[in-house]
Amino acid sequence: MSKVKIFKPVEEKKRAAAAAPETDAAAFHAVVDSRRSVRVYADDPVPEDVMEACLDAALKAPNSSNLQTWEMHHVVDPDKRAALVEACLSQPAAGTAQELVVFVGRPDLWRRNNRWMLEAFDAAGNVPEGAYQYYRKITPLVYDQGTFGWRTPFKWVLTRWRGRSKPYPREPIGKWGMRIWAHKSTALACAHFMLAMRAHGYDTCPMEGLDSARVKRILGLPKAALVTMVISCGKRAEGGVYGKRLRFDRAHFVHRH
Repeated sequence: MSKVKIFKPVEEKKRAAAAAPETDAAAFHAVVDSRRSVRVYADDPVPEDVMEACLDAALKAPNSSNLQTWEMHHVVDPDKRAALVEACLSQPAAGTAQELVVFVGRPDLWRRNNRWMLEAFDAAGNVPEGAYQYYRKITPLVYDQGTFGWRTPFKWVLTRWRGRSKPYPREPIGKWGMRIWAHKSTALACAHFMLAMRAHGYDTCPMEGLDSARVKRILGLPKAALVTMVISCGKRAEGGVYGKRLRFDRAHFVHRH
C-alpha cells in the first residue's frame, strides 16, 4: 500500500463563525419530541409528494466520505408489499402501515460512487486538487479490502502498528468492517427520513424484526446488499403508540470529559 498522509495537522488559531441559514430550534425539538415509534396506523393515506420530500431529506443525510452507499426502496407494488409485510413477521407496524420503505446499505458500490465523485469534480471544474487526491488515493486505501479480502490481514497489522505511535484510522477492516461502515451511513439516512415524516405530520416505525434474506429476494437485491431496516409510515391510530416514552436516566449515557 502506498504511503498517504490522511490529514494535515490542525493549526491552532481563532476562526470567526461563518454565516449559516436561520433555523427554528423550537420547531425542530417539537419534531424530535413528538416522534414516536407507531405500531398501529390509521387509514389516512400519505400523499405522494410527502413521501418524495421525505426521501429527498433522507438523501441529504451526512455519510462517510460522501460516498452515499445506500438505497431506499419504496415498495408500492401490492404483491411485493404483501410479501414484505410477511417478511416483517406480519407485525402490526408493517401490516397497518400506509407506506413501507426498505433502507439498504450498499458497501459494494463504493467504487462506483467514488468514480461518480471524481466525475462530479470534473464537471464542476473548480475543485481543489486536495479533494481529487482524497478520492484518488485515500478512499481506495481505506475502503479497498482486495479481492476475496486479501488486504484485510495486512490492513489490520498496519493500523495496529501505526496506531501505536500516532492517531491512525483503524476501520473499516474486512468485509464485516465494510458492512458496519455502510450500515452507519444508512442509519443516518433513516433518522433524517423519520424526522422529515414527523415534520410533515406523519409517523413512522423503524423495524429490525424481519427476515432480511426474504426482504432481499422480494426486492431482487444482490448478495452484498444489506437490509438496514424497514420503515413503516402513516398517521398514528388511537392506541398506536404503546405507552409514554421511556428513557433511562441521562446520567448513564451522557458523559463530560
